[in-house]
Amino acid sequence: MRKNRNTPRILIIYTGGTVGMVMDPLTGALKPIGFKEIRDNIPEIVKLGYEVEVHAFNPPMDSSNMTPEVWVELALIIEKNYEAFDGFVILHGSDTMAFTASALSFLLEHLSKPVVLTGSQLPIGEIRTDAKENIITALEIAAARKGSRAIVPEVCIYFDYSLFRGNRAKKYNAEKFEAFYSMNYPALAEAGINIKYKKEFLLKHPEQPLKVHKKLDPAVAVLKIFPGITEATVEAVLQTPGAKAVILETFGSGNATTAPWFLAAVKRAIDRGMTIIDITQCDGGSVELGMYETSRALKEMGVVSGYDMTFEATLAKLMFLLAQKPSRRRLHELLETSLRGELTNP
Repeated sequence: MRKNRNTPRILIIYTGGTVGMVMDPLTGALKPIGFKEIRDNIPEIVKLGYEVEVHAFNPPMDSSNMTPEVWVELALIIEKNYEAFDGFVILHGSDTMAFTASALSFLLEHLSKPVVLTGSQLPIGEIRTDAKENIITALEIAAARKGSRAIVPEVCIYFDYSLFRGNRAKKYNAEKFEAFYSMNYPALAEAGINIKYKKEFLLKHPEQPLKVHKKLDPAVAVLKIFPGITEATVEAVLQTPGAKAVILETFGSGNATTAPWFLAAVKRAIDRGMTIIDITQCDGGSVELGMYETSRALKEMGVVSGYDMTFEATLAKLMFLLAQKPSRRRLHELLETSLRGELTNP
């Protein structure tokens, strides 16, 4: 029960990750700890003056073990606590954070409260850890309001003084504190002496109440094009048992080899009912099917454009849409339409 209606109430969902790990003196490997140990290392949380509650995974999980089932579980936790809290902070391993943020952006339709994912590159117990700043500022963002409305009504990632839209962010560095960036969309906020929100880039507040989707369909395969790729490799991916869609990672603005055997394999897959969506291997820029001869044939045979979506957002969006079982035509329309700010339509 809320003690004071004017006091921000935040739910921390602790899943695990580097932020909650310590060195095992016997093996030298990092192992997870509970949230109590994390809280003991950040006494500053009390100074914020928020009402903070914790939902901790037991045992904590390494984010490399993240699954679509856990994404749905996170969405259900938020749904259950939605009316009782002003915002949510998810402590999560950085390796798959962008995947989780993308999935939650689709599962949580008409979201009007902040869902901020954060973590760290160094464990909470290390002297030079980045965990403290990331967690404290994530809590401030989750609590930030203007009047009766949250300033950030969307799923986002906060890391190293920058706030990114969750389905636009990518982890690009395994060593720097600045682990994430968003090449195709500006940061939503920057934290310095003050937190400066870039309101023109934030999603608008929805008029409808929150709608939580509870199904994802992981029947997706990935085909990354590279010089020298063989026909056997292409056929193996395009004929993956049970796959309903393939993410085609191409060069530049959507280009791939024009070898007759490759184009014939793609066309056969489409004729069998497979959905193929083209995204660029580049972190920045957009697919423009038909701009070059090397993508014109793909466009003509019905390959869908992923425009400037990240791989993480494309995967999550496909799983989300496939679970709704739309018609093939409708699926393709929705893939090329911005649903949660995940792509820029030309």
